[in-house]
Amino acid sequence: MDISVVIPLYNEQESLGELSEWIERVMHENSFSYEIIFVDDGSTDRSWEIIKNLASDNESVRAIRFRRNYGKSAALYSGFKVAEGEVVITMDADMQDDPDEIPELYNMVKKQGYDLVSGWKKNRDDPPGKKIPSRFFNYTARIVTGISLNDFNCGLKAYRNEVIKRIEVYGEMHRYIPILVKNAGFTNIGEKVVRHRKRKYGVTKFGMERFINGFLDLLSLTFVSRFGKRPMHLFGSLGTLMFLFGFISAVYLGGMKLMLLSQGIRAPLLTDSPYFYLSLTAMILGTQLFLSGFLGELISRNSPFKDTYEIEQQINIQP
Repeated sequence: MDISVVIPLYNEQESLGELSEWIERVMHENSFSYEIIFVDDGSTDRSWEIIKNLASDNESVRAIRFRRNYGKSAALYSGFKVAEGEVVITMDADMQDDPDEIPELYNMVKKQGYDLVSGWKKNRDDPPGKKIPSRFFNYTARIVTGISLNDFNCGLKAYRNEVIKRIEVYGEMHRYIPILVKNAGFTNIGEKVVRHRKRKYGVTKFGMERFINGFLDLLSLTFVSRFGKRPMHLFGSLGTLMFLFGFISAVYLGGMKLMLLSQGIRAPLLTDSPYFYLSLTAMILGTQLFLSGFLGELISRNSPFKDTYEIEQQINIQP
């Protein structure tokens, strides 16, 4: 099979029929063998009924329905697990992503050898209140990760099948799939300018809190990617340095007192000096950090990632 199109969705009943027809037209015009995988993230409208009707009319439509809303990352992860196409393309269900981009994305992966091609909505049809935070967010992500992409959060992306089988998208990490891909050893990451279409139906499911959550997730992912499998390297190093600082300071204070006493000079009690308590605190904190790293090492070696998403129904997907 040439292409799998994975579409996570939540309450997008108005756009599903039109989007499906558009994708089918593009696939037929380019003679692609394909599948469309809808992942219903616990919609409360008629989205699932519409998907069932689409599947009954087109055997290339497959679908997964969650029992409740788990989030976009969970939907993508479940879609990736069942995708069979040589190239896997993700897009949002709100029709702001253009299916006419599919052939070029496919060629960039299949013929130009990219592991991942990320869309870049260069000319966004959004108000300044969304554009400015988005640009700052992407700038920060580029600096922190070293990946030269202009739009990390674009839903329109294309992957080699091998890539999506090697990554684990969890929490709210769908914003940082390029980082997950790079950490998995796939470094040939490209970018393509894509058209950004104005939302035709419904309302956005994301508010301004996504930017705050995005920065927190970036810090989390940066830490996990660098120290997730070796927490002792971070906490152990910090703990050792802090303990040595406190210990050397305490030795210095004690040495100064002994020197004064040896010269017959009356020296104050060590416990009268605030520096003694700072040194003692540093040693205690250093010990705690070292133990935290040790415990983190034990946990990381015995806690593999587990899929815990509860799927209620599936269409055209073998169990």
